[in-house]
Amino acid sequence: MSNVTEPILEVNGLSTRFFTEEGQINAVSELDLRIDRGEVFGIVGESGSGKSVTARSIVDLIESPGRITDGEIRYRNADLAEAVRDDHPAAVDGDAVDLRQLPESVRRSLRGTEFSMIFQDPESSFNPSLTVGEQLAEAVEVQRRATATPRSTRARTRGDEYSLTSYALSTLLPSKQYVTEDSRDRAVELLELVGIPDPVERADEYPHEYSGGMLQRAMIAQALAGEPDVLVADEPTTALDVTIQAQILDLLDELQAETGMTILLITHNLGVVARMCDRVGVMYAGEIVERGTIEDVFDHHVHPYTEGLLGSIPDLEGAAGRLEPIPGNVPSLLDEAMDDRCYFADRCPKAMAACLEHPPEFDAAGSDDHAARCVLAERSYGESRALPDEYFGETERVAADKHADPDRTETDVQPDRAEPPVDDAGGDRR
Repeated sequence: MSNVTEPILEVNGLSTRFFTEEGQINAVSELDLRIDRGEVFGIVGESGSGKSVTARSIVDLIESPGRITDGEIRYRNADLAEAVRDDHPAAVDGDAVDLRQLPESVRRSLRGTEFSMIFQDPESSFNPSLTVGEQLAEAVEVQRRATATPRSTRARTRGDEYSLTSYALSTLLPSKQYVTEDSRDRAVELLELVGIPDPVERADEYPHEYSGGMLQRAMIAQALAGEPDVLVADEPTTALDVTIQAQILDLLDELQAETGMTILLITHNLGVVARMCDRVGVMYAGEIVERGTIEDVFDHHVHPYTEGLLGSIPDLEGAAGRLEPIPGNVPSLLDEAMDDRCYFADRCPKAMAACLEHPPEFDAAGSDDHAARCVLAERSYGESRALPDEYFGETERVAADKHADPDRTETDVQPDRAEPPVDDAGGDRR
């Protein structure tokens, strides 16, 4: 695990909205996040909780009708700070740069060189009409040119741009080739780096000739083309069988150890989090509802939603391998449908009157990083303070945890569950 404590990325008050015909969707709301240099930070939660939108917001890939409406994304990079200080002094604080205060063209230049992303579906990330080697070589070339081009907007010239005319000439005239031989060689090296056999031959094959696992490896190679500081992996193993999942996770672990890059891992699989991550944030309804070290979240969790996620992991040592599903559904994120309260209250087995107010983040027992957006972090659950089951109408809430005691706090009692099992992909807890 990483012992480095310098933050490479600090997200403060980030809000991302989608403006649709049905109304405003609050996909991410006032999110705070700190990711340390060289660590693997996981974000976990159900589908629709805002994980992928958070990742795309950080790498500036939110498209219409979505928009980041508020917040800071502070990236610590001394070279970048020096390069943009003269043109954008308000964005720079020491060696940290608020990326949201930079022009779109400068933010775009950071994608691939400083930030890179592995997407969920590798098949949709490659052009079927070009070989994998060509696409990787182009990614390498683009990042080399972006690195060689000053980020200062005043220093940019028309000669630095690669236009559609330039591309047309490169396809007709060998002397005008956009992708150099060095970049083609590097593409082969990347394929070899991610464990694809016979990389020279495979570079000349098309995406449809790759298996799902190999294509996922190729996408990781593409993400590494610019040797990024921060790699965002959005559900990198979702569509793969369990054997390939294990291989991909091993690969990411090895690459992180070799390069020291920072990884933001988005997943719904707590087994993957236990295996890969140094710290984790549990996300629900666009908010981080609990965060801390792996030990904090797995062994000393406070939020009932975290408890529900852990309870939904198959207990392979249990009597019948039973799951304990969380009742109800992820709430609507339409602005008009979101009450100003704890968004999990209508599904929570320990909802109390205090939950009808929107909770701040409370410090929780455990490490200095452990915090939860739940009143149970500072008070005990008691039947006398519980909301009636029918309070939220037709929403069905299960009875309070059978282990709960009115005189004890949630953090005093742990469920009778074996150690959270490793995910289907295998491997040990870090």
